[in-house]
Amino acid sequence: MTKDGMQIRVGADIGGTFTDVAMEVGDTMHSAKVLTNYTAPEQGIVDGVRLVAEKAGVALSQIDTIIHGTTLATNALIERRGARTALITSKGFRDVIEMRTENRFEQYDLDIVLPAPLVPRDERFVLDARIDASGKVLKEIDASELDALVETVLAGGFESIAIGLIHSYANGDHERQVRDALLARKPDLSVSISCEVSPQMREFQRFNTVCANAYVKPLMASYLTRLIDSLREAGTNCPVFMIHSGGGIISVESAIEFPVRLLESGPAGGAIFAAHIAKRHGLSRVLSYDMGGTTAKICLIDDQMPKTAKTFEVARTYRFKKGSGMPISIPVIEMVEIGAGGGSIASVDSMRQIRVGPHSAGSEPGPACYGRGGDRPTVTDADLLLGKLCAEGFAGGTMTLDQPAAEGAVARDLSGPLGTDVATAAFGICEVVDENMSNAARMHAVENGMELADYTMIAFGGAAPLHAGRLCEKLGIDELLVPPGAGVGSAIGFLRAPFGFESVRSSYIRLGAFDAGRVNAVLKDLTEEATSFVRSGAPDAVPTLECTAYMRYVGQGWEVPVTVEVRDYAGDDVAAFRKGFETVYEQLFGRLIDTLDIEIISWSLRASSEAYPAPRVERVDASRRIETDERRQMFEARAARFVEASVVARDAMALGDCIAGPAIITENETTTIITDAQEAVVQADGCLLVRSKA
Repeated sequence: MTKDGMQIRVGADIGGTFTDVAMEVGDTMHSAKVLTNYTAPEQGIVDGVRLVAEKAGVALSQIDTIIHGTTLATNALIERRGARTALITSKGFRDVIEMRTENRFEQYDLDIVLPAPLVPRDERFVLDARIDASGKVLKEIDASELDALVETVLAGGFESIAIGLIHSYANGDHERQVRDALLARKPDLSVSISCEVSPQMREFQRFNTVCANAYVKPLMASYLTRLIDSLREAGTNCPVFMIHSGGGIISVESAIEFPVRLLESGPAGGAIFAAHIAKRHGLSRVLSYDMGGTTAKICLIDDQMPKTAKTFEVARTYRFKKGSGMPISIPVIEMVEIGAGGGSIASVDSMRQIRVGPHSAGSEPGPACYGRGGDRPTVTDADLLLGKLCAEGFAGGTMTLDQPAAEGAVARDLSGPLGTDVATAAFGICEVVDENMSNAARMHAVENGMELADYTMIAFGGAAPLHAGRLCEKLGIDELLVPPGAGVGSAIGFLRAPFGFESVRSSYIRLGAFDAGRVNAVLKDLTEEATSFVRSGAPDAVPTLECTAYMRYVGQGWEVPVTVEVRDYAGDDVAAFRKGFETVYEQLFGRLIDTLDIEIISWSLRASSEAYPAPRVERVDASRRIETDERRQMFEARAARFVEASVVARDAMALGDCIAGPAIITENETTTIITDAQEAVVQADGCLLVRSKA
C-alpha cells in the first residue's frame, strides 16, 4: 500500500511465450512483459514484478495482493511430464480410462489412434467393493483386501495416487476410506479422490479428471511453493492467490489441493477482462479475442457474462479436433482455442499449401526474428516483414527484432518451395492464420446459435490487436474495441475477478417423484462448499449465490442448463423446475416433448464476492482527426500490396482523437493495425474504438 493509502495489486500470467505482469496502483495501471522461463517459471514472475514495480516507483514490500494464473498444469498434461501416478478403481472398471466413450472423433479414419491414458494399465489397481447409483453400499470394503492393496501400491513407489470408485459422486465414503488407509501408512503421499475433485456422474470423465489432478498435483505443489518462497526472498510479504478455470480467485492452498482447477486459468482471466470492458460500455453481445504467443482463444460473452461449461478438453491430438483430447469435468469458462499465436510455426505441406501451427516456437528459442536461435518462420516473423511491427522497441523496448533472420526463415521454408517472393509468403502466413481464427469463431457461434455480425469484438493479448481488424473484416463485425493494456489483458483480468468458486455435484431427481428435502440437502452442501472456498481468500465476503440444474427429458443423453433459485423448496415447487426447463428447452430446440417426464442429473452452485466495479462510459464520437508525420510501408490485405500507413503512439492520442486507416498505433506491449477500410477513435476509458469508415 502507498503512503496515501492506495492499494497496490498485481496480476501475473505465465503464457507459452511471455509472462505478463500488470500492477494497479490506485487507479493507475503499469505493465510489463518478460520472456517465459521454462526451466524456472517462477523466476519470470519475480523478474516481471520487479520490472513493473520499478516502472511504478513502488517497493516490492508495498504490494498488497498478487493474483496469478498459469498454463503450467495444462502444459504438463500436453507434454506428459507429470508425476508417476497410480489409479485405484472399482473391480471391473480398470479399463474405463482406456476404453473412453467409444466415440470416434474421426469417423472414417481406419487407423485412428486414441490418446494414451495418463495411467498405464499395469499401474491401475482394483478394489472389490461396490456402491450403487443412489449411494447405497452394496458391498463393503474388505479390510484385509484394502491392506494388501495399500501394500502393493506403496511398494510401487508412486509419487501420486488417484482414487476413482464407481458412483462415488453419490457416496464418497469408500474413497475416503481408501485415502485414509494410504495416508496412515505414508502421511506425505499425494492423494486425490474423485468425490472431492469432480463429484459428477459419467465415470470416464470423472476418473480422467481425478487422474489429471493427481498427475499434476506434485508438480504444481512444488511450483507454487517455489513461487511463494521466491517472492518472499525478493521482498514481498503479501498474500498470493490463484485464478481458476471458472473465472474466480482461490487461495494457493486450494490450488495445491485441486490443481486441475487451474488448467484454463490464463484464458479465464482474458474472458473476465473482456466481460469487464463489455459492462463498462454497456455491450450485450461481445466476441472476446485473445491471441498471445502460442494460442488464440475466442469466447462469446452475452449480457456481460462469459459462457460457461462443466466439462472441457485438453491436449487434443488431432489439430484440436473435439473428442481427441482428455475430458476434464470441472467448471470452466467456455471458449474455443486454436494453435494460432505469434509464435506459431508456418510450413508448406505436401499439397504445397501453407500451414500455420499448432506447434509454436515459444520463447525458447522463439521466432527467428527474436535472435535467440530460432530458425523456423512464425506469425511474428510475417508480421515484421509486412510492416505491422517495428524492429525497434518490441515488448516495451526490451527486444530488437532481427528482420534479416525473419526474411531468411520465410525464404528458406516458404517462399523458396512455393516459388514466390518473401512478402507474398509472409502475407500467406497471416491470411492462413486469420482464416483459421475466423473459421473457429464462426463454428463456435454456429454451435451456440449466434450470428457474429451482431457482436462487438474485444481484442487483447500481445498479438490480437495486430490481427483483429482483418478478422473483423472476415467475420463481418463492424466494431472492435482494443482496451488500454491490451497486451497484458489476461493479467489485468485477474485484477477484475471476484473471489469465487463453483461447486458441482451429481444428484439424480425425477420431477415425477420430486423430493424437496433432497433438493434442499444438495443445495445446502453445495453452498457450504462453495462459500468456504470464497471465505478462504475473502473472510468478510457475503457471497452472491447462483445455481444451475442440469436437466433433460427421461431417456435423453445430455442435459441443458437451467438457472434455479437458491432457497428452501417445498413439494409444490416442482412446477418452477418444470417451467424453467421447458423455457430453456424450447429456446434451444423449438418444441417440447409433452409425453416425457423430466429429470435433474447434476447441479452446480457458484459463490462469488462482490464484482469489481465497472462504471459506465458513454460512446465518444470523433472530435479531432489527426495526421502524423511518421509513415511506414505496411502490407494491406484487401489491396494485396504495400501501402503507406500512418504511425502514431497510443499515449499521444487524446479523448476523441480519430485516425483513419491504413494506420499503425504503437504501445509498449502490442501494436494495433487499422486497415484501409477502418478508423479508430479514442474513448473516455482509453479504449480504441475501431470501426468501418463512414
